[in-house]
Amino acid sequence: MTQLAKLPIGIQTFSKIREGDYAYVDKTPLIHRLVTEGSYYFLSRPRRFGKSLLVSTLQDLFEGRRELFKGLDIEDKWDWETTHPVIKISFGGVARSLVDMKQDVTNVLDENQRRLGVTCNKPDDIGGCFKQLIWDAYQQCGQKVVILVDEYDKFIVDNLDQLDVARQGRDVLRDIYSIIKDSDAYIKFAFLTGVSKFSKMSVFSGLNNLEDISLSPDYATICGYTEKDLDTTFAAHLEGADRDDVRRWYNGYNFLGEPVYNPFDVLLFLKNGQQFDNYWFASGTPNFLITLIQQNNYYIPQLDNLKVSKSLIDSSDIENIQLEPILFQAGYLTIKKQTQVGALTMFDLGFPNLETRSAFNEHILDYLVGQRDASARYQTKILQTLMAADLDGFEQTLKSLFAAIPYNNYVNNTISNFEGYYASVIYAYLASLGLDITAEDVTSLGRIDLTIRLDDVIYILEFKVDGSGDALKQIRERNYQQKYLADGKKIILIGIDFDSSSRNVTDFAWEAVK
Repeated sequence: MTQLAKLPIGIQTFSKIREGDYAYVDKTPLIHRLVTEGSYYFLSRPRRFGKSLLVSTLQDLFEGRRELFKGLDIEDKWDWETTHPVIKISFGGVARSLVDMKQDVTNVLDENQRRLGVTCNKPDDIGGCFKQLIWDAYQQCGQKVVILVDEYDKFIVDNLDQLDVARQGRDVLRDIYSIIKDSDAYIKFAFLTGVSKFSKMSVFSGLNNLEDISLSPDYATICGYTEKDLDTTFAAHLEGADRDDVRRWYNGYNFLGEPVYNPFDVLLFLKNGQQFDNYWFASGTPNFLITLIQQNNYYIPQLDNLKVSKSLIDSSDIENIQLEPILFQAGYLTIKKQTQVGALTMFDLGFPNLETRSAFNEHILDYLVGQRDASARYQTKILQTLMAADLDGFEQTLKSLFAAIPYNNYVNNTISNFEGYYASVIYAYLASLGLDITAEDVTSLGRIDLTIRLDDVIYILEFKVDGSGDALKQIRERNYQQKYLADGKKIILIGIDFDSSSRNVTDFAWEAVK
């Protein structure tokens, strides 16, 4: 029996993976292209996507550790005789004050000094110390310096809930990164990576020679696993797995190239006996994003069908934080489609896979309805009634769950007087179940509020509030079902009317049309 390669779960050090005979997806063809075609790069990717491993690989490459690259694509393409001093900046822990952030920078500079055998004359002067570190490393080694920055934005991202501290973090980082441009004559290569893309003006302050490869098709797969990677590196581990389900759960991240899998999900799925679960989502709770949704009065179903300009998701402004770029950069949404409208590039954003859609919407339910203990019961009942086409049961389930929502959830919710709140609750329940649903489903005669597609039945739902119209009548008049007649499935039209005074369903009408 063939011994399976060990799974590198949580390992972000290239040497540890290679020396420990862990499974490794060879990214060196892209790395070779990266280091031979340019000098200054920036890459944004979601958390736990392999950014730290990429930085570690670059460090070992420039330090000339050929033994680690034995058998990899780059081995016979690299000049192993020439090595470069590497300054690696990586901030550990969570710094929640200006004092802590400055101490973190001092610690990072101290560690690089010890490793490179140099000493800073003025350790209290962060910018001056960094500049001296670059110069002394260049002088001592006789080769230009390589600068690698992992999680360049950590001081900002960790403090988005306290913007004054986030601004202080931005200023600390700006003082560091401005040194890179000033030291260009002594730098061979610089690579900065992180989750968010804060504007160059706000963070990099003049470091305008960075090539942003975050949405470059050439480097779309430099982090993450491709379908081919699963077919080769992890083929033996995946024996017996339903690959369609694996793809549906964990693939779908699109950076304008081949879609990729989340590595963290794939590795934990394999470790846990091919059990599907929300591994990546569970590793970090998006509480700040829920706050942004609340503050911006977002219609929840819209999150699965956002249309935004490239300029909007291309960078963030700490002074005016927008939900869309944060959701995209953090990995909760991805690019579904790219279109060109004149000189404007537009993206359709949506959830990348089943994990993010179901887990994110389950988290949203806590914010919308505050029914954590009862949610599982309602989810089960909703699924059972829809699968059985039990419309009376579906109606009663909806009435029960809305009746159970605490009064404060309505009072404190900024969209409580609009049909958006009621539609958002129903959508979040359905999406958390992983059902095939489409919000604001476009037809030639209008937009369907919500479409649910099951194996043998399609539900078309329309919502109204406070007598704003006959919901079922609107579906009939606009012939929404016509779009799905060719599917050959039973189609059920459902009109749901809500009353903001009673905060519940006041009319539930349906009919089967096929």
